[in-house]
Amino acid sequence: MHFPAITRFTGLLLAATMAFCFAPISTPTARAASEIKIVVNNQAITSVDIARRVAFLKLQRTGGNLGQKAREQLVEEALKYQEAARIRALVSDAQVQASFERFAASNKLSTKQLTQVLNQAGVTPKHFKNFIRIQMSWPRVIQAATGSSGGMTPQDLVSKMLERGDDKPSTTEYILQQVIFVVPASKRSKSTLNARKREADQLRGRYQGCDNAAAQITGLRDVTLRQLGRIMQPQLPPDWKPLIEKTKVGKATSTRITDRGVEFIVVCSAKTVTDDKAAELVFRAENEGSGDSEEAKKFLADLRKRAVIANK
Repeated sequence: MHFPAITRFTGLLLAATMAFCFAPISTPTARAASEIKIVVNNQAITSVDIARRVAFLKLQRTGGNLGQKAREQLVEEALKYQEAARIRALVSDAQVQASFERFAASNKLSTKQLTQVLNQAGVTPKHFKNFIRIQMSWPRVIQAATGSSGGMTPQDLVSKMLERGDDKPSTTEYILQQVIFVVPASKRSKSTLNARKREADQLRGRYQGCDNAAAQITGLRDVTLRQLGRIMQPQLPPDWKPLIEKTKVGKATSTRITDRGVEFIVVCSAKTVTDDKAAELVFRAENEGSGDSEEAKKFLADLRKRAVIANK
């Protein structure tokens, strides 16, 4: 998943890291007293928040009145955060941390080095992670509010990619089966789950591929086989995605305890595809954090109209 503002930031971190190696950077935000500068629906934005956003904008080499731009961004992000929290669409701490780690790796930095860079620049990891959380959560809000993610056809998306010089992207198309050892809610004790997990692990160990799936579960108590069919990589459920991606064709993922019982997924096939549907899914996955669709802009404008915003 990529976010435009983060992407602009990416190319600057290595140069910034080198600069920090030779010259200490003062961080007055760490010493200055924090003062409330803006209140958005009872959420305070402080002078320290603004200073950290200004530092973030500097790392992105943003021009213009950085103080004003920082204030504007933080007001918008407060509105986005509040709405995401209201409809329970905020991404988890684990998802934010995973994104932070991927961002560090993409810049050939450890998370410790990235933390040092952000601290020395006056941004701080906490400020950057808050930014990531909002970038990741906002598309969920728009999806919930509008029931769409932009209204563009696959052909429109492909044309837009080709216009900007991108090749038509490819993705992996999987054919999957799901095996569920059902545990009813009324029997969901630790001992029962552990027993069912042992059963699932035993079946997983002797699983002989998708063609013989029905025969392999015959006679097993409360076991369901679901044919998930063709699913492309960007559509994989987040909880299963890393497990499926590292599983070889004909093999099963490790077992997981879920709200249905104990499950594993079998990868029947996996192949690279480059058709328009694949291009659409990849394009949406890479741009879902942009929030620049007309629907998103209108929704944010409506939130601002209803908001109580006070400048101190």
